[in-house]
Amino acid sequence: MERTYYVYIITNTYNTVFYIGVTNDIIRRTIEHRTGIIVGFSKRYKLHKLVFYEVTGDISYALAREKQLKNWRRKWKLDLIRTINPSLKDLIDDLFDKDAESSSA
Repeated sequence: MERTYYVYIITNTYNTVFYIGVTNDIIRRTIEHRTGIIVGFSKRYKLHKLVFYEVTGDISYALAREKQLKNWRRKWKLDLIRTINPSLKDLIDDLFDKDAESSSA
């Protein structure tokens, strides 16, 4: 069975702080950030809004991409986010819709 991995970026209400991470379940992980289950950076800065994610089947690529993005300048991260999400809206609803579609198929 092939696994799916997500490299994701979450931010706060004002889009001033970014957190980059990797997960194999983007919905669960986003909910964990929102509910404060994960103690640390994302909880401290109230990072609840999913603004970017990439999907891959290769964990090595996902971890390398996470490391790469963490070393980027803020402007580069914003430019990347805006390529798929120009308004920096919360993408979680789109994910729930995709998950519902795949469950009913």
